[in-house]
Amino acid sequence: MTSSLFQLNEDPTWFPSPEYALEQPPGLLAIGGDLTFQRLYNAYLNGIFPWFNDDEPILWWSPDPRAVIPMNQLRINKSLRKFLKRCDYEVSINMAFEKVIEACAEPRDENEGTWILPQMQGAYIELHKQNHAHSIEIWQGDELVGGLYGVLIGGCFCGESMFSKKPNTSKLALIVLQDVLSDVFAAFIDCQLPNPHLMNMGAVLISRELFLQNLKLASKSSMPKTKFSPKFIEWRSMI
Repeated sequence: MTSSLFQLNEDPTWFPSPEYALEQPPGLLAIGGDLTFQRLYNAYLNGIFPWFNDDEPILWWSPDPRAVIPMNQLRINKSLRKFLKRCDYEVSINMAFEKVIEACAEPRDENEGTWILPQMQGAYIELHKQNHAHSIEIWQGDELVGGLYGVLIGGCFCGESMFSKKPNTSKLALIVLQDVLSDVFAAFIDCQLPNPHLMNMGAVLISRELFLQNLKLASKSSMPKTKFSPKFIEWRSMI
């Protein structure tokens, strides 16, 4: 199939097939459009996500291969398990979504910017209000010290970003996320692109074709509303 770069039209439900995505830059599929709720949600339904810098138009991606964490394959090594057993962290779900996305948007390096631009933040906050985007928060006392957020498509949690201000807090957020999804039909965590942190935690690379098959199956899952209802949770039995 010939690779092509598509210009999105005014129809927020239309996306080209991910199979047309470019090889260079890897996975780039389309350009333009907007970040309205309907378009953004339809992108995730089709295995596509936005990723662009401040000086670029909206860019839409579907990489091949895709990084995912299969259910119950998250790695918790002995040192991490030992640390978590003695730490004083508390964990909540959907109690501070906007604070999590703001923390994720903070530059990781003084010489770097962020791709989680204000318009991106607003788009995902709207998805959250519509019960399609969720966060997991890690607290130390009253301080938010770690967490993650992403988009839920049936049983597939499409992780967007995570942050960590104290040791192992983003790892704990992943552990909690896996536990929340563990009994959901066809569930898995979509990491989108690989990085050393995620690969060390158990992420694997699969083909785009297999990812789309898994996404289609997971999208049929019925997620109980209580899974992501706002609450603090007891997490120590998870490790």
